[in-house]
Amino acid sequence: MLIKNFEKFEKKVWLASPSMHGEEIKYVQEAYDTNWMSTVGANINEVERVAAEKVGVKYAVALSAGTASLHLSMKLAGIEAYGMPMVGHGALEGHRVFCTDMTFDATVNPVVYEGGIPVFIDTEGDTWNMDPVALEKAFEIYPEVKVVVCAHLYGTPAKVDEINKIVKAHEAILVEDAAESLGATYKGVQTGSFGEFNTISFNGNKIITGSAGGCFLTNSKEAAEKVRKWSTQAREAAAWYQHEELGYNYRMSNVIAGVVRGQFGYLEEHIAQKKAIYERYKVGLAGLPVQMNPFDAENSEPNYWLSCMIIDKEAMCPQVRGEQEVLYTPEHGKSCPTEILEAIASINAEGRPIWKPMHMQPIYRLNPFITREGNGRAVTNAYIAGGALGTDGKPLDMGSDIFNRGLCLPSDIKMTADEQDRMIEVIRACFE
Repeated sequence: MLIKNFEKFEKKVWLASPSMHGEEIKYVQEAYDTNWMSTVGANINEVERVAAEKVGVKYAVALSAGTASLHLSMKLAGIEAYGMPMVGHGALEGHRVFCTDMTFDATVNPVVYEGGIPVFIDTEGDTWNMDPVALEKAFEIYPEVKVVVCAHLYGTPAKVDEINKIVKAHEAILVEDAAESLGATYKGVQTGSFGEFNTISFNGNKIITGSAGGCFLTNSKEAAEKVRKWSTQAREAAAWYQHEELGYNYRMSNVIAGVVRGQFGYLEEHIAQKKAIYERYKVGLAGLPVQMNPFDAENSEPNYWLSCMIIDKEAMCPQVRGEQEVLYTPEHGKSCPTEILEAIASINAEGRPIWKPMHMQPIYRLNPFITREGNGRAVTNAYIAGGALGTDGKPLDMGSDIFNRGLCLPSDIKMTADEQDRMIEVIRACFE
C-alpha cells in the first residue's frame, strides 16, 4: 500500500477534541475564588440562561450529562403519556418507544432505564436520520405507542416537519436528542426546540464542551421544575432531608458550568471552522467514488460536528465485520472503511466507523426494527446474506448499508489545512 510512504504527524490529529480559548478558566477560577464548587452557583445560572436563549426555549436545566437529560426526559414522557408509575417501576414500564436506529446508545439506553422497550426506526439516505416513512409504518404496526425519540446524527437535522407531523397525528410525544447538533438549524429554528423535552450535550468532543455536562430544554415550566428537583435527589422543601419520590444525582457542577459558560461565546466560530473542514474534504475528495454525509441544504444548516464519507457500492473492496473484528481484501481502484481508517491511523490521526445501528447491537437484537416496508428483522437477515432492496431500489436496511460503507473523518478544529491536505492524500491513495 502507498500509505506507508506518507510521513506521520508529530502530534496526533484527533477526530474531535476540545478547543479552549481562555475565557473558560476565568469562570472556573471564579467558582474557585467564591467557593461555589458544588451544584449551585453563578456559572450554572448563566449556562441555563444562555442555553435557553440560544436554542429558543423558555427553560433549561443544567445537568451532569446529556444522558441524564435524556433519562429524565423519558421519565417525564412516560408519566405524561401513560400516567404516574407504581413505586419501584419506571414511567415507561412495559411500553414500546420508537427510537432513532443509527445513533450512539445514549439515545436509547434511557428508554430501558425507565422500563421501556425500544423499537428502532430505520434511517433515510437524505440526512442519515430517522426515516419518516418507516416511522409511519411503525405506527401502523404499533398504534399504541406514544413516545418517539429522534436524534440528529453528526450535527445534521433530521426531517423535523415530517417527523413531527406524524408524531402529532398519533398524539404522541417527541423527545429530541440534539446532543450532537447544538447550533444546527432546521428552517431557521434551532434543533433542541422541536420536541416537548429536548437534550443538548457538552461532552468533551462536542461542538462546545465543559468536559462533561448537558442541558434539559423545554417550554414547560412544570417539566423544568420536575427535572430540577429530580436531578438533586428529589429533595422536598422541608428543613430536613425529606424525600417522597425517586431522585438522582444529576445536577451540573458549577466548575464544569464555568467551562461551558466560557465556551458558549465561541459556538458560531466553532461551527464555521467545522464547516470549513467539511468543505475542504468535499473539494479534496472530488473525483473519488465517495460522497460526504448528506444534509437537506434547502431546509437545514448543520453544525458540521463530524465530517463523514460513504464509499460508492461499486468501489467497495470486500469487507466482513464480526462483533469485534474485521477483515478486508484490498483491491486496485477500490477501498473500504477499514482500509481507510487503518491508513488514517498509520499517520497518527483518528477516524472511526459510523455509529453501528442499534438494531445490530447484541444488547438489542431481540428488539423490533421497522423499515419503510415493515418488519426489518427479516430484511436484516437478507441484507447480511447478500442485500435486500425495496421497490424503489434502495437498501431496505439503510442503516446497515451506511454503517458498512461509511466512516467518520478527522474533524478536529485544531487540524490545520496542511494536515487535512495530507489526510486527503492518504484517502486518495487507498483507491489507487
